[in-house]
Amino acid sequence: MAQVTPVPSLDLDFWLKKAHEWDQTDTLESQKDVCLHLPKLQEFLQHAYETLKHMSPNAAVEQFPPVGQLLGRLCENKFVLGHEETRNALICCLCCLQSSEPKSAVELKANSWVQNLLCHLFCSSEAIGHEEYKSIDKIGCTTVDYHSKLLKNIIASWIKQLTKPEGSNCENKLSGDYVRALSLRCIPILTLPDLVPLLEALLKYHSSEPKEVLDDEFLDRINNAILRKKILLSESAVLSLWLRHLPSLERAVLDLFQRLIAIQSKSLKEMEQIINDSVLVRFPLKAYFPNSDRLLVMALLRQPVGLQQDVCLAHLQSIIRMLSSVAKETRSRESVFESWFLLIHFGDWVDIAAELLMTSECEASDDLLWLLAFYYNPWNENQETSRTMTASRSVYERLLALRSSAAVCASKLQTLLEEEQQSGCHPCTLQLYRHLFIFFLLFSSEWHIAAKEFITHMTQTQEAAREVSDILARTVWRLSIPGMKSEKLITIVQELLHAF
Repeated sequence: MAQVTPVPSLDLDFWLKKAHEWDQTDTLESQKDVCLHLPKLQEFLQHAYETLKHMSPNAAVEQFPPVGQLLGRLCENKFVLGHEETRNALICCLCCLQSSEPKSAVELKANSWVQNLLCHLFCSSEAIGHEEYKSIDKIGCTTVDYHSKLLKNIIASWIKQLTKPEGSNCENKLSGDYVRALSLRCIPILTLPDLVPLLEALLKYHSSEPKEVLDDEFLDRINNAILRKKILLSESAVLSLWLRHLPSLERAVLDLFQRLIAIQSKSLKEMEQIINDSVLVRFPLKAYFPNSDRLLVMALLRQPVGLQQDVCLAHLQSIIRMLSSVAKETRSRESVFESWFLLIHFGDWVDIAAELLMTSECEASDDLLWLLAFYYNPWNENQETSRTMTASRSVYERLLALRSSAAVCASKLQTLLEEEQQSGCHPCTLQLYRHLFIFFLLFSSEWHIAAKEFITHMTQTQEAAREVSDILARTVWRLSIPGMKSEKLITIVQELLHAF
């Protein structure tokens, strides 16, 4: 844990005295004094933030009673607010005084005070002039009301910019840097209720730029606020966040798992309540794959149990044609990823392709090998795909030759594997080879006696062992489905699994 350096009370007293002096007079000398002290003030606020961020709001106020008064006074000084670095440090300090889960009237009031100041600082960053501050009293509203209304107007203006259709006029097009800067500005005041429409507009905004325009920290913070129920966004905005930022979706899934694991009673009713309370179960599967072909989804959903070998092959070829169309023609990274992810999710068809390669000398072997190559590396370019296909076909043909050989010897397989490893092939291609080797051993009954020895040789690294173990476990599960009638093979696979 990082060591916390306390803020010297002398510094607090000094800056509180300075802030009071600056409030009392608005002379040229006073203004010069503010400007003269700005670098030191920024340094102090940065130091204060490094201390306060390790403390709860209550502990901060108890240990440093003047801190709230000091920050409040500094928020009213236009010269302090005009210095961007100092204003940002001030925002950071104020955020440390917000209670994430206020439980008393005092904490609620303190949160309201902090949010009003943050609203004031946020509006100040929009270059509000000195004369405009002077006119607040004349229009008949308090400073808090003025800044609240001003913030709403600023937010409405930004939302209009984000939601208007992009026309042919290049001047109307928002730059990626502008949108990214806007997302960063929202971070300190994410939990302000008035900000919700802007947050939703940002999450639903899509630009023509190849890279994500919203800042990663913004996406992380807003996802954390959603998971901790500090803000309530529409389901469509949450889905948009998870689709555009996969780390946020991963954290949401892990958070749900952690909450389920933490249940002491292991009550199914309590688990069901937690799952139903999560936003994750509220979307259909297809919502996570907006670019996917519905025909591909339906094809992958089909259960292979009970299908004749020729029917399985024909169905696989239809799946391969759809995937090939996406990979070779579309080249859209989103479409390729979604198609690959669906294939991973319904991985039985990949294992069936490997099984067909080893149990039938079909004319579609090139298609089946392509499916395995896509499964292990969907991002292969044309030239790299050709190399992978040539190499994997060579290994496949040599395995078929070994199956026809009268002599069964694990060393022959070891020699073949070592030759391919020494050829400098891509790691993904090596994974494909392991898949072929495993299914060769499983579906060539005369080679069962050599399976354990060779798999032990093939899994000398932790990565290879984990990979082979996953394939074997997946195979046991598939073969155990009622109707498969594979008791003998299941026994062999289970014995191999026990060796790990």
